[in-house]
Parts: sequence; C-alpha cells; structure tokens
Amino acid sequence: MTTHVTIIGAGLGGLALARVLHVHGIPATVHEAESSPMARAQGGMLDIHDYNGQLALEAAGLLDEFRALILEGRQQTRIVDRDGTVLLDLADDGTGGRPEVQRGELRQLLLDSLPDGTVHWGHKVDGVRALGDGRHEVSFTNGTTVVTSLLVGADGAWSKVRPLLSDATPEYTGTSAIELYLFDADTRRPAAVKAVGGGSLMAPAQGRMILAHREGGDVLHTYVMFTRPLDWFGDIDFTDSAAVIARIAREFDGWAPELTALVTESDTAPALRSHYTLPVEHRWERVPGVTLLGDAAHLTAPNGEGANLALLDGAELGQAIAAHPGDVEAALAEYEQAMFPRSAEIGAQGDDFLDRLATDDGEEKSRVIADALAELAVAKRSS
Repeated sequence: MTTHVTIIGAGLGGLALARVLHVHGIPATVHEAESSPMARAQGGMLDIHDYNGQLALEAAGLLDEFRALILEGRQQTRIVDRDGTVLLDLADDGTGGRPEVQRGELRQLLLDSLPDGTVHWGHKVDGVRALGDGRHEVSFTNGTTVVTSLLVGADGAWSKVRPLLSDATPEYTGTSAIELYLFDADTRRPAAVKAVGGGSLMAPAQGRMILAHREGGDVLHTYVMFTRPLDWFGDIDFTDSAAVIARIAREFDGWAPELTALVTESDTAPALRSHYTLPVEHRWERVPGVTLLGDAAHLTAPNGEGANLALLDGAELGQAIAAHPGDVEAALAEYEQAMFPRSAEIGAQGDDFLDRLATDDGEEKSRVIADALAELAVAKRSS
C-alpha cells in the first residue's frame, strides 16, 4: 500500500513531485494558497538545465512537451560596459544545455499533466502540527484541515512546514532587484532591443547591475540589481512609479541611453524583489512523515539554479517514494541524503555571485566585475 502524499505549494517543485507520483500511480494532493492558476503573473524566463531541470522533466514524462515551449535563440549571453561596449557575447548556436522557456508556460504544462482535482486552490496554510507517529495536521485559513502521514513542504521561502524540521529562517542577502517590463519592444524600443540581443544582457558596475532578458511576445524583462540595505529601499515610495524610476535612473547617470531606457521606458510599475537566503549548509535531522523541497529546503541567492533544483527535488522525491512503497522513512532519507550536498554546492555559487556584485567602489572595478561574470557565464555554458 502506498501512502497518500500531501504537498503544500503548487510551484514548479511541488507540481513536479505530484506529476512523478502520478506517473507511478501514487495518489497526491497539492494545496495552494493562490485562488487559481491565473491569480498572479508567474515571472519571466527560466533556463532549464540538462543536468538537473531537464532530468526532472524526463522523469515526469514531459520532456517532449517541454521542448515545444523552448524559445529559440534565448541562450545568447551578452555582457556590456556602462557605455554599451560589448565585453562578451556568447551566441546561441543551438548546442547549449540551458534552453529558455517562460515560467508560466512551464508551470501550466505541469498543471495540465495532473488529474483534475489534484490541486486544491485557495488553501493558504494557517498552521501545521505534529500528531505523533509521523502524522501531521495542516489547517488552512478557509477553515478546513487535513491529516496526512506524508507531508511535503514545497511552499517557498517563508514555508509554514519548515518549522517542523528546522529553526532556520531566511536572511536578507544584501541585494535586491527592481523588476520592470518593456512591451512591443521591437517597434517602440529598437535601441534597447539591439543592446540586449537575442537572449540576456548584463551591464554590471559597483554594487548595481542592469540585467535584461528578451522574452516571448516582443517583451524585454529587466531586473535592476542593487547591493543596498533594506532601509535604502524603504526610503523609496513604491506607490509613486515615476518617482521610483527617476530615483533608480539617477544611479545610472552617464550610462548609454540604450541601457538606461531599460529602466526609464518601463511599461509597468517598478516591483521590488528583495533576495533572501537560508544557510548554505541548511539541513535537518530526519523527522518522521515530513520533508521539504525547493526554496523551502534550500533558499539561495540568485544564481539561475533555483527553479532547476526545485524541479529535481520534486522528481527525485517522487522516485524515492515510488522505490520504497509502504516505507516512507526510507524514501525520505534517500531523498534528503542526495538533496543536502547538492543544494549546498549550488548555494555557495550564489554567494559567490553576490560577492562579485558587491565589489568595492572604484572606476576600475566595473571591468573587474564584468570579467568575473564573463568567466562565470563561460563556465556555465560549458558545464
């Protein structure tokens, strides 16, 4: 007999777990706080790697469907100086192992692969408590409860399930991003489009960087990253979009206009995305009947691996459960034994990225940062 699996969170990791369980004939229910799949925008582009994210999709039986979502040419990587000079330009020749897809489309693919009723929308967790013998009760703000013998927290950075296993809480990394979009970019922002190229662009400087992606539907998606304390952002009134954009633009005075246009010409209100992380070596002692995956388990600084790790966590956990029918503890122990060192290694890479971005002031440092990022981009392309 196989235990019914209760999953908290309908992000990529939780859905990958549900899908792999479904492939193996194991029942699962996903409880999601959002009211529907369309309750909010799902973010921008994801590069799904052949050494982790794609392996998860293969285990889920969805690799061909995934390939149909790939946006060709988006693996191009360009690094430029503040005057627009190209320091590195890696073309997308179709052989790279990190194809780009829209996050929302990938999530919908996973949702569509599940039986109707698998995801229970509008179920925001109010509390979780242990009942003994590996059983847990989850209560929701809508007044309902569920009791389960196998609980998986796939509920992100501020997981309500994590306290069952760990006292760790996310800490601010020192870096935040301002998210912006430019629509109809080919016709309305041709200079910015040319600067970004076919894939992604990084324009780094001391403690700040413009990072832009060319998405589907003629869209440029920009993150302006800053190494600043939270108080610095707290002094900005994000209800006044024009004032926010003007404030951000001052940080890039003298930069090439095709780069600053990625900020000043935004068609959306600036959105603050502060970055938090759990300790790189975050792990816990085995607690019967419960585990974590994705950001709930190993929240890292931005490094392009978060979604991939969540997908692989979900797939490997599902496979472990299938490999140990009726033995929950053996399955969870096997999964965690592989997950802990993998996530620690990737987390350390994210910390290294932030250290480079926070390089001390000095005009010559812009090139130092760019050179370091170039080395990182080349290394990732060849991995």
